[in-house]
Amino acid sequence: MRLQCVLLVFVLLQFGVIDCRYVSWLPDVLGTVTNKTTQLTNYVREKGRSIKHFYVENVRNKITSYFGINNKDESEYSGDDKQVRIKNKFNEYISEAQQNDNKLFDVIASHQLEYKCSDDDPSILMTTPQLIALHGYSAESHTVVTDDGYILTVHRIPYPKKITNRIIPRKTVLLHHGLLGSSADWIIAGPEKSLGYILSDAGYDVWLANVRGNTYSRAHVSRPSDSFAFWNFTFHDVSQHDLPAVIDYIMDVKGWDAKVNYVGHSMGTTILFALLSTKTQYNKILRAGYALAPVAYMSDIKSPIRLLAKFSNNIEFLMKLLGANEFLPQNAVLRWLSKKACEINNFEEAICENSLFVLCGHDEKQFNISLLPIILGHVPAGASTKTLVHYAQEIRNKGRFQQFDYGAEGNYKEYGTETPPEYPLHKVTLPIALLSSQNDWLAGDADVVNLYDQLSNPIEHYVVPLKEFNHIDFLWAKDAPKLVYAKLLQLLEEGVSNNYNMDIENAII
Repeated sequence: MRLQCVLLVFVLLQFGVIDCRYVSWLPDVLGTVTNKTTQLTNYVREKGRSIKHFYVENVRNKITSYFGINNKDESEYSGDDKQVRIKNKFNEYISEAQQNDNKLFDVIASHQLEYKCSDDDPSILMTTPQLIALHGYSAESHTVVTDDGYILTVHRIPYPKKITNRIIPRKTVLLHHGLLGSSADWIIAGPEKSLGYILSDAGYDVWLANVRGNTYSRAHVSRPSDSFAFWNFTFHDVSQHDLPAVIDYIMDVKGWDAKVNYVGHSMGTTILFALLSTKTQYNKILRAGYALAPVAYMSDIKSPIRLLAKFSNNIEFLMKLLGANEFLPQNAVLRWLSKKACEINNFEEAICENSLFVLCGHDEKQFNISLLPIILGHVPAGASTKTLVHYAQEIRNKGRFQQFDYGAEGNYKEYGTETPPEYPLHKVTLPIALLSSQNDWLAGDADVVNLYDQLSNPIEHYVVPLKEFNHIDFLWAKDAPKLVYAKLLQLLEEGVSNNYNMDIENAII
């Protein structure tokens, strides 16, 4: 009100309505107002800058510091300095979790969601079959029960989109996701970009597996899904029960003379090697295996997951730290990010990218940021904490590809030996191709080369010709069709042709 009066006097003065002799006080007031206005403007600008950097100051720095990421130019630090900073920050969060009797990831994000979010794109909340149908392909869901009682859902794209006779192709491929993934991983990027659609268009009957405990396989014939008994499994159990059950089911549907090609990503490759080295009959049931970002040996690890390795001999502590049942459910970092995805801005993009790719490596140029909302709607899909502990144990044991370590006493009970048995990879006779990349924090060059040398019947080791290509890029990179899938299709077709010619020769003989 005071400001309005001053402005009124100023206007009357300008138009000669009042004499300036009676308003000699006006300059002081106007000067005061001007000064106050300038102060107010500066204040607003300052607050604007504060608002602009709100997420950087209050959210991103907390998350990126947890992952050892610094806003300073990375060139300012040596590699050793960065590793020390990452390790120290990780230990700080572990200490905080211990002091508050909290889970590690709940130190970063609370259980209570403060933000609500809605988005006009319905595909973000769609299931795998709904997404497949949305793009005009036929989708099926099949229920498979394992011999230890887990109820799995397997999705299927039975024939190409443009087919008119609806005859299911003889050529068959089983796609298996990695840790924290699901069948959605193979179709999220959409037609012409996702491997599931590309294989369907190439004439394959495409099956999409879902591991126990993920979004589509969270049931058991007798164990509640929120019980420790339900989540008491590792990738070894998946290899011994889930994968055989899924393969057997497909063979029952297709006929036991069918040859199924197997394509796995990350943990999807781990379970293949574990299966073939222990249940060797599946070397003759499958046609060939194709391992994208293969994980078996784990001595050359750049991912911060290696920082958990020193705790891996204290299973009780690690299970308490990460959660006794499910690892990284959506009540932590990614859950918060998924709720905020529809309100995303440049600052949150950086947060999301760094948090999503921190375990696997990051290739900013290849990441399609427009996929972020739908990715966060499906990832993480679920995984047991015990599986993560299993991987951490391998890292601690110099990358040894072994079964779960229960400690000396527990190992004697479980295996009859003091140490867990190593997977005998020399028993893997299935033709297998390895497809790896140089910027993979989980499947390092040395480990992939070692794996290739151990295989009895390797097809080829293909290294993606892009230095920045990372672990997750095999699924969602902009150029994945050109850099990976074209080569994979070539290998598949060559394998199919070779097997077809062998079948003819055998028939003639």
